[in-house]
Amino acid sequence: MSGAIVRPYGDTTGDGMVQVSFTLPLPHDKRAEGAALQLAEKMGLAPALLVHAKAMGPDFTFFVVYGSVTHLVDVDAVTVVPREFPLLSAKEVNAAIKSPLRRKLLVVGACIGTDAHTVGIDAILNIKGFAGEKGLEYYRELRVVNLGAQVLVPELVERARAERADAVLVSQVVTQRDAHIHNTTQMSAAFREAYPAGTAPLLVAGGPRFDESATAALGVDRVFGKGTTPGEVASFLVHALAPLPAARTP
Repeated sequence: MSGAIVRPYGDTTGDGMVQVSFTLPLPHDKRAEGAALQLAEKMGLAPALLVHAKAMGPDFTFFVVYGSVTHLVDVDAVTVVPREFPLLSAKEVNAAIKSPLRRKLLVVGACIGTDAHTVGIDAILNIKGFAGEKGLEYYRELRVVNLGAQVLVPELVERARAERADAVLVSQVVTQRDAHIHNTTQMSAAFREAYPAGTAPLLVAGGPRFDESATAALGVDRVFGKGTTPGEVASFLVHALAPLPAARTP
């Protein structure tokens, strides 16, 4: 379709075909398959085709359904969080920190709560990096303290104070029952309580299920979603923190 109105694409342009997956709390049988098709039809897929069904233990079934929707997308009505800072090379980041700061910028990172998935925080912090970009450990003017997984919020605050952190990066991959939201709001509240007004480190949260527009609701300075690269985070740190005083203290 032309203009700003589009439809999903499956077999032919504009055919409206989409594929959805879900799990129902039913054992895998013909009744469960019929229930899956009923749900798909109520979601607006017509006709709905069941293309995959697999038992998930004795009481649950996973489904993949394919069908056409009549809904249209108005691209002009789509809202996104614009990137408010330029993307810098590692050389540019180092230069922006070194001259005004006269010390390394200190970054503390962790997965908080019960989250044991370090893939996100490691992709940003570890020198091996992500998507062809080296992590923040590679940047000469950054000092990185990676606390790893399952860090309690009081421990994170205490370590950030001890290190005199300029920025705290928190990754949340486990999101059941909105755990990422609860953990992050708890973390931001703890930092506000522990630091005098205006002296807390920059708080950055990231993970695949975060809404990038939720910074105010979460009480953090920036939220990064899935696919974020180390270069984006480093560029934001420079944008938000440089120039800094030579000796930042909590």
